[in-house]
Amino acid sequence: MLPVTANSDNDVDNCPIRQVLSQVTGKWQMLIILALEDGGLRFGQLKRTVGDITQRVLTENLRKLERDGYLTRTVDAGPPVSVTYRLTAIGVELMAYLKDFTAWAAQTHPKVRQSRQNFDAV
Repeated sequence: MLPVTANSDNDVDNCPIRQVLSQVTGKWQMLIILALEDGGLRFGQLKRTVGDITQRVLTENLRKLERDGYLTRTVDAGPPVSVTYRLTAIGVELMAYLKDFTAWAAQTHPKVRQSRQNFDAV
């Protein structure tokens, strides 16, 4: 089994699950990265593509993803001023894993729904 126990701050700082995976496997982070697969999008386009995300939540998640190096933010002076987000090289690398993961999720979704129905019926 992979080591998942953290008994100290040093363990937490050096844990790839806590430091990397937890930052990219949340619902919003994955949807944002998947939305950028075909190229850069402006903030409004990205918000419309994701759909059910608030402006504040989108902004927070974009900042996190930029901080960790998965995407870049480019400001075009305009007029009007526009901001475009694009995947970086590690963002593109991550995309390959997320696509496999989302394909698995789509394949497994009916089984999960059935399991939930069975559980809720008890």
